[in-house]
Amino acid sequence: MSALRIEKLTLTERDTILALVQKLLRELEGESEEFTGIDQEKMLRELSENEERFNAFAAVNERGEYVGLLTLVETFAIYAGGNYGVIDEMYVAPEYRGHGVGKMLLAAAKEYGRAKRWLRLDVTAPPEEEWQRTVKFYAREGFVFTGPKLRYKL
Repeated sequence: MSALRIEKLTLTERDTILALVQKLLRELEGESEEFTGIDQEKMLRELSENEERFNAFAAVNERGEYVGLLTLVETFAIYAGGNYGVIDEMYVAPEYRGHGVGKMLLAAAKEYGRAKRWLRLDVTAPPEEEWQRTVKFYAREGFVFTGPKLRYKL
């Protein structure tokens, strides 16, 4: 695998961020209803309003192609000891999996969190059998299972 670098993206690269998240969601859910049901205009407006809390790190190959993405949002909880980070989306192009791209993206998130003096990072991984490779990846990187996440659509 050729040389890769990690870049911290800004909202000027939002089209790149959205395209990579869409690839992730399609992979997770087929033709993702999750993404197509999103009010894009509202989402982009709220993304801009939360720019100080939203972070995106991308893996870029030697040709300048984006081959991975990790989004990280700062949030707050008493149980977390204050501010902490939540990895909401992480995607690595299939041909780059198993070559350290995910590890590089996580290293960037960990470094960012330490610089912000967070005490933790949280991530949700799909529990289905087909995603056990993902769960094992996070475990190898030091993440500890703390229970499933539930959602309620408003």
